[in-house]
Amino acid sequence: MNGTHETRTTEHGTISADVVIVGAGPTGLLLAGDLAAAGIQVTVLEKRPAKISNLTRAFGVHARTLEVLDARGLADELIPTGRKLTQLRLFSSLSLDLSGLPSRFPFLLSTPQYEVEKLLRRRATEHGATFVHDAEVTGVRQDSDGVTVDVESKDGEGSVYRAAYVVGADGVRSAVRKALGQPFPGQSVISSIVLADVLLESEPDLTVAVRGGDGAFGFMIPFGDGYWRVGGWNRERAEIPDDAPTSLDELREIIRRAFGSDFGMHDERWISRFHSDERQVPEYRTGRVFLAGDAAHTHSPAGGQGMNTGLQDANNLGWKLAAVLDGRAPDSLLDSYQAERHPVGRAVLRSSGTIVRVAMAHNPLQLAARWLGSKLLNLAAPVQRKAIGQITGIGYRYAAPRGSHALVGRRARDGVLADGRRLYEALRDGEFVLVAPKDAELPAELAKLAGTACIRVQWRDAGGATQLVRPDGYVAWARG
Repeated sequence: MNGTHETRTTEHGTISADVVIVGAGPTGLLLAGDLAAAGIQVTVLEKRPAKISNLTRAFGVHARTLEVLDARGLADELIPTGRKLTQLRLFSSLSLDLSGLPSRFPFLLSTPQYEVEKLLRRRATEHGATFVHDAEVTGVRQDSDGVTVDVESKDGEGSVYRAAYVVGADGVRSAVRKALGQPFPGQSVISSIVLADVLLESEPDLTVAVRGGDGAFGFMIPFGDGYWRVGGWNRERAEIPDDAPTSLDELREIIRRAFGSDFGMHDERWISRFHSDERQVPEYRTGRVFLAGDAAHTHSPAGGQGMNTGLQDANNLGWKLAAVLDGRAPDSLLDSYQAERHPVGRAVLRSSGTIVRVAMAHNPLQLAARWLGSKLLNLAAPVQRKAIGQITGIGYRYAAPRGSHALVGRRARDGVLADGRRLYEALRDGEFVLVAPKDAELPAELAKLAGTACIRVQWRDAGGATQLVRPDGYVAWARG
């Protein structure tokens, strides 16, 4: 669907849009691009200046997220910016092999977050999304007709925005979440983690490695530009506050204790100290306001799942907002955002929390349990497949109505269509895709939701199941 993208200013000075997104990180950028591509008037409010910083903690793009980017024509452009890593090595005794993933992307792409942001921002801008920087949200008020957002600029000037829906994608300290009065229950898991991008004189294997030992744990991941993302924690310095100064010498000591060598790290391009929380809001939706990404859930960096989970929140929410605003679906469709994404966020908290707690093991009993658990995981293929599926996002599925086909709620597998395209290339139009014989008919409710723009295609090879694939790449209906 094509439409005008310009925001509107009323006679009272209120700036109007269909959707206001607060936060121009990866989650907000993906959502803005999806809505703008669907013809929705979208304005993005960002507290930071109009500059993409390379001081970012996210370091990897997992297979499911690459599929999401592939459905927007961005994955093949992002891949050259990083390194493909096919193994995750944890605690020296556990190795997870990603090369067998049932995906076009059987690897973790190691690339800085800003590379993802550049592509997503370009796409959103090309489709007409409006960006407003130095815009701090000071209030959010909603009624039955829409949401009013109060904004203060860097120079102290105030503005008022009005939208049908608002999405808070503004991070752990979300102003939108606070304005809603939403609790953010959880706990601080680990403090005083030192993180840096460095060069190494001698490089370890090109894998993602997490290792613990001698009262410390560390992790290392290579980027595609010669730098390595290196981080870690020292039990003896665990109570140091986030704003305390740090140095490369401190990080060298942590990595030596965890890995047995500091690999001659030098020339840090940035270094910082932070703490890691495990928190999740009870409700991702409050009336006409939604929370996504770190504003809705935050967890340890173990497994590199944070940015990926936020991007998939946006992937889930965008097409639903577009369908409701286009009149193809009732407002109640938006309730499924909470139903589908909240359990995934909770599962990510569990999996990333398990990794960091196991890495922090230090007494003999804990170390023995870690060794035994790693050995069992190496030997039990079904358990390892489940762990890989969760870390990469490939294994998550959404709940389906009782009696549904086994494919419903699952991520759609890519495949070649009769017209020579892949399924995920067909998804680039942002519409539902019906892969079925020409005479196939959809149930009336799904036919209305899919709309007249639904793309009808067939598999190149016979035998594939008839299925209706949602714009986010999950199966909505299937038979056969």
